[in-house]
Amino acid sequence: MLERLNQAMEHIEGHLDRSVDVAELARIAATSEYHLRRMFSALAGMPLSEYVRRRRLTVAGAEVLAGGEPLLGIAVRYGYGSGEAFARAFRAMHGVGPGEARRTGASLVSQPRLSFRLTIEGNSSMRYRVVDRPDFSVVGLKARVPLVHSGPNQAIIDFVRGIDPGTLERLKGMSDQEPRGVVAVCDDLDPSRAEGTELDYYQGVITSAAAPEGTVTLPVAAGTWAVFNVSGPVPEAIQNLWRDVFTEWFPSNPYRSRPGPEILRTSLSPDGTEADAELWLPVEREQR
Repeated sequence: MLERLNQAMEHIEGHLDRSVDVAELARIAATSEYHLRRMFSALAGMPLSEYVRRRRLTVAGAEVLAGGEPLLGIAVRYGYGSGEAFARAFRAMHGVGPGEARRTGASLVSQPRLSFRLTIEGNSSMRYRVVDRPDFSVVGLKARVPLVHSGPNQAIIDFVRGIDPGTLERLKGMSDQEPRGVVAVCDDLDPSRAEGTELDYYQGVITSAAAPEGTVTLPVAAGTWAVFNVSGPVPEAIQNLWRDVFTEWFPSNPYRSRPGPEILRTSLSPDGTEADAELWLPVEREQR
């Protein structure tokens, strides 16, 4: 997988002055577009589209400083429809406009080329199982919240605090399928997985019962799920589990992520600082 990812990175380098087709990158990496975006974001710490943009502006910045071509020619060659659009993007990354950079020889920001290598640590093992499930429904309460990669998500905290405890107890009594109890469900995430993009967040249960008044239903199609378990401090252990699944488990196993909701069941310690958690991710077998 890492070798194919590196071949996709080479393809990007050869197409910085033209369109980069994500479908072609996925073909080179022998995976789906959906999984490629997820894997890249987890491994690189930025969305794929952001990396391509930053590499283009890095190469364009070097040509601006070289002074051998008109600025508009550079702008057009790297995909900008006008000098103004190029100047805005250039300033956003480098902190200075292209004209000023050329006149003054200003210092610019460089996005290095990425390559992926396997680091063997062997300091932990990951507990997981793979489950085939028929279609089911999530019933509960829903909010639109921003994605936060590290640390508490205040929007989720405020949403959960605002739920009537009696409502959660009634929902809990409706739970009749795995994962049992009240669960947190993330759905409709932006493909880039960029910090601050929005997602649908549910507090609810997996149930065959009809949704009571004041709640919503999220239908979930039949499919395969990878189920991971972790114990540790909140929220670090859970956030690290999400990261480790994409940086360690997927590259080592014949599965890839597929579209669908991500489900988390959490059991907190009495003081709320530790948790036992079970993470359900929709997956499919890689086509070899």
